[in-house]
Amino acid sequence: MSRFLSIIFGLIITLSSSLVFSHPALAAIGLNNGQLSPCPESPNCVVSQNGDADHSIAAIPYTSDRAEAKETLLKVLSVVPRTEVIEQTDNYIHTESTSRIFKFVDDAEFYFPEDEKVIQVRSASRVGESDLGVNRRRIEQIRLAMEDIGA
Repeated sequence: MSRFLSIIFGLIITLSSSLVFSHPALAAIGLNNGQLSPCPESPNCVVSQNGDADHSIAAIPYTSDRAEAKETLLKVLSVVPRTEVIEQTDNYIHTESTSRIFKFVDDAEFYFPEDEKVIQVRSASRVGESDLGVNRRRIEQIRLAMEDIGA
């Protein structure tokens, strides 16, 4: 009986990890040679680096030094509803935002290039075709909050 449970447990872990790691939206997370991933063709994504007309959004400028801008952004993100910081390094932040009713997850990324006083951004839904503009509005609200604080 314990051998049977071990086999079942092993299958569950194998299938779960293959589903998580093969999800295309998760594969697009992270930096690649100082670039955020491009958006897929679906309209539920915005990106400030090399975005086409449908997916392009402006980077978030700042006037302070990079460490202060990152600290300010983290403060702003701490009050964005249902948003959690998943990863952060000295030049990168990855967040997950969960919708209230259906619990859909959107990933947002913020990249602080060394040679620019801007925060490059990417925000995308993990599933579905349309997000009804939620990712674009979220980034624009974050931009306004950063401006209000004076970052």
